[in-house]
Amino acid sequence: MLCERCQKKEATVFYTEIINGQKKQLNLCEECAKELHSQGFDFMPQLNFHNFLGSILGHNISNFTKTSLGANKCEVCGLSEEEFAQKGLLGCGNCYENFGNTLDSLVRSIHGTNIHNGKVPEKTSDRVKYKKEIESLRSQLKQAVAKEQYENAAKIRDSIKEIEKRLEQEG
Repeated sequence: MLCERCQKKEATVFYTEIINGQKKQLNLCEECAKELHSQGFDFMPQLNFHNFLGSILGHNISNFTKTSLGANKCEVCGLSEEEFAQKGLLGCGNCYENFGNTLDSLVRSIHGTNIHNGKVPEKTSDRVKYKKEIESLRSQLKQAVAKEQYENAAKIRDSIKEIEKRLEQEG
């Protein structure tokens, strides 16, 4: 593919931008990309994650009283909650415990939850789904046995065996 700007050299820089569902692509050779960059055209907005995080946290921290802002400091590194709000960086591992409530509310406000589920590659999604289902069923099985619901426990056991057979056939 040729550079869209000079139409002479092979494109080696591929820039894709999606804003509000509108996709724009730019394919450039290295020289044209450097030239555009030197002319002030930045391919990506320079977003400083730490400032971004600090601004979000600063918004949350502004709701605290001035006395509570200065009161919470890390015992190990001495970082205050106010400094954390300004920088968006924690000072040490102990800060996670010290600022736990603030971090928890921050993560919830950004992601909607504070539990990380991760992503599953498509190729392994069925296997992972089956394994999670087996874990859930085993938990249900323990509860059924504890409640002496043996008929229900037998059905759950059979479901586990059926899913394990599917896993063996795929694997």
